[in-house]
Amino acid sequence: MMQTQSRPGPRFLANIPPWLYLGSVVILAVVMAVMTTRNTHRENVLTGQTLFEKGTAFIRAFEAGARLGLGMHWRGEQFQALLEETARQPGVLQLAVTDADGRILAHSDKTKIGQSLYDSQTMAALRVAAREKWRATTLPGGRKAFEVYRAFEPGLGRAGADDCGEEAEGHACPWSGSQAAPGVGRQVIFADFDLAPYEAALAEDTRNSVVLAAILFLLGVGGVLTLFWAQSYRLSKRQLKDTQAFSTEIVNNLPVGLLTTGSDGRLAVVNGAAERIAGFKAADVVGKLPQEVLPAVWCGLQEVIEAGEPVTERETECSFDGGKSLPLSVSASRIVNEEGAHLGNIYIFRDLGEVRQLQEEVRRREKLAALGGLAAGVAHEIRNPLSSIKGAAKYFEGHFAAGSEGRVLAEVMAREVDRLNRVITELLDFARPSDVKMRPTDLLELVERSLRLIGPDATAHKVRVAFAHDGELPKVAVDPDRFAQVLLNLCLNAVQAMDGGGVLSVRTVHEAARGRVRIDVEDTGQGIPPESLGSIFNPYFTTKPSGTGLGLAIAQKLIEAHQGEIQAKSTPGRGSIFSILLPARA
Repeated sequence: MMQTQSRPGPRFLANIPPWLYLGSVVILAVVMAVMTTRNTHRENVLTGQTLFEKGTAFIRAFEAGARLGLGMHWRGEQFQALLEETARQPGVLQLAVTDADGRILAHSDKTKIGQSLYDSQTMAALRVAAREKWRATTLPGGRKAFEVYRAFEPGLGRAGADDCGEEAEGHACPWSGSQAAPGVGRQVIFADFDLAPYEAALAEDTRNSVVLAAILFLLGVGGVLTLFWAQSYRLSKRQLKDTQAFSTEIVNNLPVGLLTTGSDGRLAVVNGAAERIAGFKAADVVGKLPQEVLPAVWCGLQEVIEAGEPVTERETECSFDGGKSLPLSVSASRIVNEEGAHLGNIYIFRDLGEVRQLQEEVRRREKLAALGGLAAGVAHEIRNPLSSIKGAAKYFEGHFAAGSEGRVLAEVMAREVDRLNRVITELLDFARPSDVKMRPTDLLELVERSLRLIGPDATAHKVRVAFAHDGELPKVAVDPDRFAQVLLNLCLNAVQAMDGGGVLSVRTVHEAARGRVRIDVEDTGQGIPPESLGSIFNPYFTTKPSGTGLGLAIAQKLIEAHQGEIQAKSTPGRGSIFSILLPARA
C-alpha cells in the first residue's frame, strides 16, 4: 500500500504556539528598527561625505578659477563676478571669502561685502586650516546649511598682491596666505550648501521605514490575531464536535424515546429508543412531517405546544402503522433560543407497558398474599371437619347394601371429601412460602425424566411427545423436585388440552447472550382465548371442568422462587406455548 505524506497546511500553522509567533514578530520589529537606525545613520554619513566632497571640489574649482583670473590681472569686480557666477550653481546657498576676523571680502550677495560673516570667537573656534573642513549650521533666516570652509590661497606672488592693492576699496583681493599684504591677514573661503533636499530625502527614507515598520507591525498583529482566531476556531470546532458527540451519545442511549423537529416543522432527530418503541427506522422518517409518521392522537399535541403550552407526562394510547396499541406517556414543548426565535419542537415519550405490567404484578402479588393468608386460615378450619365428614360417610357406606342408593350416596360423599381435601392441600401449598433447595442440576436429565413420567397419560390421549435441545446445557441452580413439579404440571395441562390427540413439543435453548436457559412446552390443542390469556396465572381461574385453577398459579410462584420467569403465548385453534426462563448460573 502506498503512503503519501500530507503537506503542512493551515492546520500546521494553527499548531504554532502564539508566543512563538509573537516573539518572531517582536524580533523582526527590533531588527527592522536597528536596520532603520543604521540606514539613517549611513544616509547621514553618505550625505555628509557627498556634500563634503562636493564642497571640496567646488572650493578648489573656484580657487583654480580665481588663480587663473588673477594671473590674467583681473580686478576686484571681475573676481566678484566670478564668485557670483560660481555661487549660481544649484544647491549653493552662499559663497563667501572673509578675512581671519570674519569680515566679508567677497560674497555671492555683494551687498554683504564689508559686513561680518562670523565674529572673531567663532572664527577662532573653526580652526581654519589648509585642508577643507565642514560643519552643519543655520544661516540667518533659519535655513539649515552644510558649510565647507578652509583657508583661501589662490597662490599669487607679490606682484599680484600689488595689483590687487590698487583695486577699489570694498572688493576682495585674494592674496596667498604666505604672501598676504601687510595688515590684511589670512583669508577664508566658505561654501554653504542647501540641506533641505537631503533632509527631505532622508525624511522620505525615514517615512518609508516607518511605514514599512507599521505594515510589519500590523501584519504581525494581524498574524497573531489570525493565529488566535484560528486556534479559537479549531478549539471551538473541536469542543463543538465533542459536545455533539456527547449529546448524540446521551440522546441515543436515553431509555425514553426522543423526537425533535426543526424550524421547518420536519423531524430532525430520532433516537434509538424511539425506533424501538415506534417500530420505524430513523433514516426512513427524518425529514418528514410529524403527522406523516406519528399517530393522529399524538399529532394533536402540535396545536397545544404551538399555543405555547408545554405538555408534561400525558398518558395516551397510540398505535403506530395500525399495529398493537401501546400505552405511552408523552411530553412535548417548544425549543426557543435566547432571542425568542422558534427552533423547533421536542417530543419525549415513554412506553408504559412495562410500568403497567409491573403495577399489575404488584397488585397480583398483593392479592395473592392476602388470598394466601386467608386460604391458610380457612384450610386449617375446614380440614378437621372434613375428616369427620369422611368418617361418617364411610360409616354409612358400611350400613347400606352394595348397589343401594344409600351406599352410592355415601361413596359420592367420600369422593367429594377427598377432592375437597385435595383442593385444600393445593391451597395450602399455594399459600405456604416456597421453600426451594437449589443445587446445580442437569436440566436435560430432569426434563427427560419428567417426560417419562407423563408418558402413560400422553399415550392414553394419543399425544406424541417430541423433545429437542441444542446441545449440552450448563448446569443450572434449581430445586429438582419443585422444578419437576412445574414441568409435570405444564406437560399434563398440554396433554389434557389435546383431547383428539396431537404433539407435545419440549425444547431447551441456551441463550448465552442473555445469560439464561429457556424451556418451551408447546401443544397443538385448541389454544387459549385472548380474553383469558391474561388471567391464566390467577388463582382459581380455569377453563377445565374439573380443574381447581391453582396449578399454573403454583407453577408461576415456584418459577419466581427460582428467580426465573414463565411466559405464555397462544394462538386459538393452533395451540399454546409456555416458556420457562431461568438464569444460567450454577
